Amino acid sequence: MSTPKTPSSRPLSPFMIGPYYKPQLTSMLSIIHRITGMALSAGTLLLAGWLVALASGPAAFEAYAGHISAWYGQVVLFGFSWAFMYHLCNGIRHLFWDIGKGLEIEKAYATGYAVVVASGVLTAAAWLIACLA
Repeated sequence: MSTPKTPSSRPLSPFMIGPYYKPQLTSMLSIIHRITGMALSAGTLLLAGWLVALASGPAAFEAYAGHISAWYGQVVLFGFSWAFMYHLCNGIRHLFWDIGKGLEIEKAYATGYAVVVASGVLTAAAWLIACLA
């Protein structure tokens, strides 16, 4: 299938093609990698807030800890930990790509699925360890 042309006969970018462009695993994982990078930045602000609350005294720390231990805080922490594990695993995958390893389509898909599974397993393991401690 050829790339659709604009009236000026210039090719369109894939994201502008709409139904002509089918998202692939590698493109979706790349988008998720970028989103998790932004989530990690936001999570770093949570960590900084925790440190400020810790330095501000017991009352501030208790107030902050109350939010973190609530159900919504636990959901945020779970998401933050999954984002960390996914970003870590996919970053390692990209390091191999940077040295020219695993660029074949079959290997790119296999490592993509491995990143998704590994991030889930690592997140579950970290939470299991934290809950049992």
